[in-house]
Amino acid sequence: MAAVDHAIDSRRSIRAFLPKEVARQDIEDILRLAARAPSGSNTQPWKVHVLTGASRQGLSDKIMAAYLDPAQAEQHKEEYDYYPPQWVSPYIDRRRKVGWDLYGLLGIAKGDKPRMQAQQGRNYTFFDAPVGLIFTVDRVMGRGSWLDYGMFLGNLMTAARARGLDTCAQAAFNHYHRIVAEHLGLADSEMVVVGMALGYADPAAIENTLLADREPVTAFTRFHA
Repeated sequence: MAAVDHAIDSRRSIRAFLPKEVARQDIEDILRLAARAPSGSNTQPWKVHVLTGASRQGLSDKIMAAYLDPAQAEQHKEEYDYYPPQWVSPYIDRRRKVGWDLYGLLGIAKGDKPRMQAQQGRNYTFFDAPVGLIFTVDRVMGRGSWLDYGMFLGNLMTAARARGLDTCAQAAFNHYHRIVAEHLGLADSEMVVVGMALGYADPAAIENTLLADREPVTAFTRFHA
């Protein structure tokens, strides 16, 4: 129990990685364990694309070229709404706090748009992690499959922590889904869900000390007897 609890409790979004290779066997073991996640009628809707070396760098280069060019960036938009179209409390408050907590650690002041853009762009380099993961789903699948997908991703991140590895789930790749699809040669029937960085955390990076707040159980739970 202690080992499982530690793997879950020690997971956090890591935004700086060491240039240390991740063993292929570890990646396969993590994905095998992740696939034990429950899914409706055992449909197992997840599809995983593992990028390393030149393939990972190539995708990063293509997205960064578009991200840094305002004319190109305007031609891209999210394929699905990850966030609500209109923010309300307490969700907007939590989002702002974690954002400013991160920027505070990095010494990025409010209004410093160049540094904000640079930090946001690090998503597309997988924060220098040696392994980039892109997750896709067949468009024919319904909303329930996205619930299943969340459990798969949770398993994956927990299994990674059990091996001393860290992750950062990245919805940012949704914005450049057309570039991702072209780079990976995805069929029109395949949709980008999310990206993820996988590797060994850089213990010297100040941004990796960020620990996002969590609400107490009493704040989000009602017991009915």
